[in-house]
Amino acid sequence: PATPTTPDAIHMNELLSKMVAKGCSYCFIEVSSHSVVQNRIAGLVFTGGIFSNITHDHLDFHKTFDEYLKAKKRFFDELPSTAFALTNIDDRNGQVMLQNCKASKHTYSLQRMADFKGRIIESPLDGLHLDFDGYETWCRLVGKFNGYNLLAVYAASILLGQDKLEVLTILSNLESVEGRFDYIKSPQGTIGIVDYAHTPDALQNVLETINQLRSGNEMLITVVGCGGDRDKSKRPVMARIAARLSDRVILTSDNPRSEVPEDIIAEMLTGVEKENARNVQNITDRHDAIRIACAMSRNNDVILVAGKGHEKYQEINGERFPFDDKEMLKKYLL
Repeated sequence: PATPTTPDAIHMNELLSKMVAKGCSYCFIEVSSHSVVQNRIAGLVFTGGIFSNITHDHLDFHKTFDEYLKAKKRFFDELPSTAFALTNIDDRNGQVMLQNCKASKHTYSLQRMADFKGRIIESPLDGLHLDFDGYETWCRLVGKFNGYNLLAVYAASILLGQDKLEVLTILSNLESVEGRFDYIKSPQGTIGIVDYAHTPDALQNVLETINQLRSGNEMLITVVGCGGDRDKSKRPVMARIAARLSDRVILTSDNPRSEVPEDIIAEMLTGVEKENARNVQNITDRHDAIRIACAMSRNNDVILVAGKGHEKYQEINGERFPFDDKEMLKKYLL
């Protein structure tokens, strides 16, 4: 259990020391933009760094997107010459990370020529048929965004000296991380998906993935909220995306923290366009929102519960209450 994505420098070194004592050979860290600015990774020598993408997020802390971008880039600027810098050149800021970087530079892409080139051959609801550098493989993860994630892992593994075919074999056996396109299927064929999507880009990615996999007759019902005491500017954007890409939307509470849940939902509603408004309703209680979404679904429909993913709590007025989106779906679908 941890609070920040990236621990402080002292706690980080304590954890690394324990890993070494336990015989760990590798440690992969998600370095948040906050932690770069706050020097939480001070003193660490990285073997490599991976840039996947950058989207509208954390502006409550960085204030502007430019400052957020600079924080991400600072990590790559500080990589030593002995390290590698691997970047997704399909993201328009991918090349920015490599500018003035002392590390050896490498690229990956699903859309253009790159050092590590991937292609999605098929993308059904139960996995991905992929081609990485001319080698075909089947992976159990779903959606284009996971195609990028798998390609990044593949590329990093090769840069770390691993055997190409062994890496592909291991990737084909990976299962979905809890709370990331994590789905169950009811006896009637209704699919309930839990995803951690809590930014506009992430929500759009998961909704577009679902829509690409639909045959067209199913109804897509999205249950989504926004966290309190966080970047308010993304609230109307997320509601607008949900309303555009779903058949029905229920706006509800996420982790309201110190804010009034109804106020957060009201801010989200301002982003819903007039032509989509009749398909959107608000139900403050997250439990009720999921229950009603399940009740309104028909056989083979898809329900997306977005925002909290793997979290097993709701944070309200400084207190954490037990809550599990997937358990709620199981309760009303199975």
